[in-house]
Amino acid sequence: MDIIGLGEAMVEFNQTKSGKEYAPGFGGDTSNCIVAAVRQGANAGYISAVGSDSFGDLLVGMWKKEGVDTATVQRNANAATGIYFVTHGDDGHKFTYYRKGSAASLMTPADMPTDAIKSAKILHISAISQAISESACDAVFAAIKIASDGGVMVSYDTNLRLSLWPLDRATAIVQRTAELSDIILPGLDDAQALTGLDDPNAICDLYLELGIGTVALTMGEQGALIATPNKRKQLEPYLINCVDATGAGDAFDGAFLARIAAGDDVFDAALYANAAAALSTTGFGAIASIPKPGDVRALMAVAD
Repeated sequence: MDIIGLGEAMVEFNQTKSGKEYAPGFGGDTSNCIVAAVRQGANAGYISAVGSDSFGDLLVGMWKKEGVDTATVQRNANAATGIYFVTHGDDGHKFTYYRKGSAASLMTPADMPTDAIKSAKILHISAISQAISESACDAVFAAIKIASDGGVMVSYDTNLRLSLWPLDRATAIVQRTAELSDIILPGLDDAQALTGLDDPNAICDLYLELGIGTVALTMGEQGALIATPNKRKQLEPYLINCVDATGAGDAFDGAFLARIAAGDDVFDAALYANAAAALSTTGFGAIASIPKPGDVRALMAVAD
């Protein structure tokens, strides 16, 4: 495989414009990323666990429809699949989760599929996967070790959810995980909280000093900043009709990793990912709005 992701996926219920209805969909940051990567042409799989329930059936069906390899998705008859609701207001979107004790949160290091991880070019992980339980956190570190031992690149999204763990614990674990990663994909707000720094360039400097080869700092309406030890580039945002930013960072991550797996350098990959993320905000839901390559290239051509 080009990319294998690890984490928790959930069924999403997203509030529509009327405010009276919720459209069903799918979420979970690493799952969103893997779907985005597959839509860009990557060969990708997912490591997770879902319940032996109707929500688990929906997720497995979605992955298969999207072309995601589900050989490493476990079904747990004794635990539920997580769900969440997205509501929209003047201050943006708000998430309400029902995930405690979910099948994915019960994953352990023993559940990590060594052969599947070593067969990939890139392992993609997330801080959310570390925050949902101690055993899941241990599982992430076990997967990193398998990847490192097998020469597999490690990509890390530092997604911060303070409803899942305290900032001090998150800061310590994220820093240690970053030190073990080749690519780090922080969002600006999360990075500011985790590092205590405000300036995007200073944040990139800090992460590069940890030995990370590539930092792709997404900054919402400010675009993105891509940094390596020898070069950095500011990407301007696209002026586009944003209706729902849910999953935009995950769309960036998936498109970025797909292009790296295809052989692009990190700056060309980021240019593509920046356009993909912008397009993902023009529709509702984390999965439904992920664009395909033709639409991404068309937006890039207009911008040029």
